[in-house]
Amino acid sequence: MELLLDPSLWVAFAMLTTLEIVLGIDNIVFLTILVGRLPAVRRDAARRAGLAFAMLTRIALLLSLGWVMGLKAELLSVAGQSFSGRDLVLLAGGVFLLYKSSREIFEAVERSDGDAPAPVAPAGARRFWSVIAQIAAVDIVFSLDSVITAVGMVDRVGVMIAAVVASVALMMFAAKPIGEFVERHPSIKVLALAFLAMVGMTLAAEAFGVHVPKGIIYAAIGFSLGVELLNIRARSRRAIGGRALGSANSAN
Repeated sequence: MELLLDPSLWVAFAMLTTLEIVLGIDNIVFLTILVGRLPAVRRDAARRAGLAFAMLTRIALLLSLGWVMGLKAELLSVAGQSFSGRDLVLLAGGVFLLYKSSREIFEAVERSDGDAPAPVAPAGARRFWSVIAQIAAVDIVFSLDSVITAVGMVDRVGVMIAAVVASVALMMFAAKPIGEFVERHPSIKVLALAFLAMVGMTLAAEAFGVHVPKGIIYAAIGFSLGVELLNIRARSRRAIGGRALGSANSAN
């Protein structure tokens, strides 16, 4: 009871939950892009499974803090550049995100309407588990950074785990409407893929000791998203105006 009545713990919980949600934005974007490749009937299950993996991964890392912090120790050196275990994980994750986002952008931009869509595996089972495996792999990269950040803010594992559970619960509510919105607007999907490419580049840069504040990335993508939302609204209003004009002309 003393812990529950400690206001400092509640403040720490609120801060960590907010941090986990902010750091989970790239996770939701990646999940949305991958889940969009599945049949509609399987997307909800994939979203829940992907976010459940994210929660379990972060809790597992929090319960093994000694190992996580040990990843910051130098592991090898190549051409004068030293790499820790964390650096290698970030580099692998960054390269994977760059490859995945570039491939998806190419398919979204270069594939014509007449081209056949990407094939779905029989019964969707193999495709489903392939998507889950990719989500789980990238979850490790995203979780590693958020856990290391959380350790620097709070020294109580229970508070950190509670914040992770609360943030994932909120993201489960947000993932579906975000995914549906991205699927309805191809330009937003390309923007989301560009965001993932930027995240991939920053992860790779982090591996080489170049720190790029995520706030800069989020600000850039937030500005681009705001501009694109204005464009979507303008196109919608023009379409409504065109239909109204067409109805008036047909009435005359």
